[in-house]
Amino acid sequence: MSDTVIVPRTKTKPKVERPRLHKVILLNDDYTPREFVVMVLKAEFHMNESHAYNVMITAHKKGACVVAVFTRDVAETKATRATEAARAKGYPLMFTTEPEE
Repeated sequence: MSDTVIVPRTKTKPKVERPRLHKVILLNDDYTPREFVVMVLKAEFHMNESHAYNVMITAHKKGACVVAVFTRDVAETKATRATEAARAKGYPLMFTTEPEE
């Protein structure tokens, strides 16, 4: 009889984590027309008229509103593009991002 011990090999799988998500937040201001805010939400975030209106009204009443949640790169790109669209028309409308908890 041989004294050989056979030890089974364990397979290691790399743990892949989902990317951390970021919220795009619409900040209220008292100068940008409501119609323009709705137009930007529809164009950049592909919302329908009633959803865009509800997001705009929520931001208007509460000071800020989460528009959508994306991966970091997408969230920052969309927030930047929406803010720049407002700046191009001379409005102080602002979108920002923050990590989702």
